[in-house]
Amino acid sequence: MINIAELRMRKGKMTQAELAKEINVSTASISQWEKHPLTMSSKSIIKICQFFNVTADELLGIKKEG
Repeated sequence: MINIAELRMRKGKMTQAELAKEINVSTASISQWEKHPLTMSSKSIIKICQFFNVTADELLGIKKEG
């Protein structure tokens, strides 16, 4: 699982507020998702994945078997 906070740090120590502005959500939403990533809506998951160029599987910690 890739933590949103880790993704922000990889992006040049981006703050929660900066990320919130980039993807048009509240800073409180970013904070909530960092603590509880499985509370994100499908639209939010897509926004985060597109912004950071990661897959939903990576973001949510889904491992492929086989």
